[in-house]
Amino acid sequence: MWKKSELREAPPPLEGPVVGTITGGTVIWFVLFLAQLPFYGWYADHGHTWLLWTCLAGGGLGLVGVWYVRKRDAAIKRAAAAAATGTPAPDPS
Repeated sequence: MWKKSELREAPPPLEGPVVGTITGGTVIWFVLFLAQLPFYGWYADHGHTWLLWTCLAGGGLGLVGVWYVRKRDAAIKRAAAAAATGTPAPDPS
């Protein structure tokens, strides 16, 4: 059991090439789906079709993730540009 004195402050979040990382992961999910697609019959016979659909869902959710991180990256750049010029950041809506 943790004692209160053993808890540490959370480290700051890591920043890096988030858009590239999410895009790469999304591509991997779709490639895995396409690589398993020729074996659909075998998966169906053995009750493992969930493997294919998991890869497809990962690719679909990855597309949502790419959209999200691109918008986030653009908002961070807008805020940094606004802070550098001293003007208020534009409303994203």
